Amino acid sequence: MLPRNLIRQVAVLIETESSWGCSVIRGIADYAKNHGHWHLLIDPRDHEQRSALPDLWSGEGIIARISSRMQLEQIRERSVPTVNIDTLYEGLEGIYDVITDDTQRAEVALAHMRDRGFERFAYFAPPSRHYSTKRGREFIAAVKRAGFECREYKPGYRVGRKIGWEEQQRRVSGWLESLHFPVAIFAVDAQRGRQLAEVCHVRQIRVPDQVAILAGDNDELMCDVCTPPLSSVSIAGQRIGYEAMTLLDSLTQGQQRAHQPRMIPPEGVISRQSTDILAIDDETVVRALRFIRAHASQDIVVKDILREIPVSRRCLEIQFRKFLGRSPAEEIRRVRLEKGCELLARSTMSISEIATSCGFSNATRFGVAFRKRFGQTPLAYRKQMVKG
Repeated sequence: MLPRNLIRQVAVLIETESSWGCSVIRGIADYAKNHGHWHLLIDPRDHEQRSALPDLWSGEGIIARISSRMQLEQIRERSVPTVNIDTLYEGLEGIYDVITDDTQRAEVALAHMRDRGFERFAYFAPPSRHYSTKRGREFIAAVKRAGFECREYKPGYRVGRKIGWEEQQRRVSGWLESLHFPVAIFAVDAQRGRQLAEVCHVRQIRVPDQVAILAGDNDELMCDVCTPPLSSVSIAGQRIGYEAMTLLDSLTQGQQRAHQPRMIPPEGVISRQSTDILAIDDETVVRALRFIRAHASQDIVVKDILREIPVSRRCLEIQFRKFLGRSPAEEIRRVRLEKGCELLARSTMSISEIATSCGFSNATRFGVAFRKRFGQTPLAYRKQMVKG
């Protein structure tokens, strides 16, 4: 076992160009700052600006987003404990995985779309070496389990073939025009989601009225500069980094660990304008849902909805059950708890402050509702999201 006061050298082969990569590195740095003595070599590049270990580097471990066979060979040559943090190359012999749970990502994405009333779904991921096909397989499987069909973008060429911008636009346009609107499309990542929104703009396909777009990750710049701003699944990058560094620490100390992958669930969906629509063919339900989303944090009850919408309580209950599979009261609680999850994962507010912000009268009521829905306390959920 290495002495705890020894400065251990760790290479972090994770790109810094994306907000996701930076959040993973932040999690790694958070652990390193408080546990032992570490020197982190961040995102080293070769003369062609490719991610690569320097020839003279000698360290105790590697954390990497393994993205190519060449990079994998470089890593194997060093014969040091290695943790991979992406699904592009998972399950490699001798390498440990701390990765996003793609099954959970798919379920979160589908739930966001279903909550908005969609019954038509599609998946958009042009052939690329930058992401795993697993992301799409899991989403398509989730859609089928829910009893729906999913139209996948299949442009007719393989990974590695160079396609010009005009040809790419033509193929995507043809696919979009083959879909039946309204449709909710899950784009593999924010960059592809923005590309899809651009094609919709050129072809005068309205987003989100005809096509709602949800990105599979949250690159904040790409999502914010998209027109309209792009909804996205928030990946727990900081937690992935923290967990990866925790695992690497134990490995450099000679501790044995099972090679079972460590699966990290996403934090939820960050809702922006690209999915800000209710694809439900019932004006009463749509009005009620918009009222709930606008006022859920104000301690409303079903009677408040009925004062705004001239309909009987029984009729409202029947229509909610028909289109959403739950009652108006359950929808109010769901919206509040969804906001609670987001605040627990992405803010430093106290549990009491979060409870009030979500429309609960006190922290106790919030805690009871949260535990009933998610099987754990708000504090346990927060700890899980931050550090696992």
